[in-house]
Amino acid sequence: MRVIAGKFRSRPLRSLRGLDIRPTSDRLRETLFNVLTAGNPQALEGSVWLDLFAGTGAVGIEALSRGASMVYFVEHSARAVELIRANLASLGIKQGFRILQLEACLALAKLDQEEVRASIVFLDPPYKFENTYRTTLEALARSKLAARAQVIAEHEERFDPGSRFAALERTRKLEQGDTALSFYRPTAA
Repeated sequence: MRVIAGKFRSRPLRSLRGLDIRPTSDRLRETLFNVLTAGNPQALEGSVWLDLFAGTGAVGIEALSRGASMVYFVEHSARAVELIRANLASLGIKQGFRILQLEACLALAKLDQEEVRASIVFLDPPYKFENTYRTTLEALARSKLAARAQVIAEHEERFDPGSRFAALERTRKLEQGDTALSFYRPTAA
């Protein structure tokens, strides 16, 4: 596993065996960021990210590498939080991030209270917890996102997390092998 592009391009990232962590593959991360930048490498400059169910931190680190101004890594597992800290330290990243060791919905409530307005949210819960997609997307639909925010859910291709959650509507579904990315945007309710 490595950083795909940007400031930390080609630098390695670590994972842990035995944890319920399934890091987003390099190939899928590359596809995700190609869609988000769509021919404009500076498209992510100054963006604020929520990396929910962060695991290794690979997606949020990729965002920092490509110019995000702030990434909130949200991860409940203490071992995964230590892994995220180790990956950030190995790259010399000392600012522009915050790690919240909380369940995703609790972290969203906390960040709403702090008036954090994310422009991009990535969520990748363990595939076996299908109900977690619904509860997290419902919480995101109620949260205070930036006006043109994008919410991206990584999931198994065979599983459909849903197309609409209140004012959060799926605008695109991209399939790659047995994995898919569902893209959502806030709309008028």
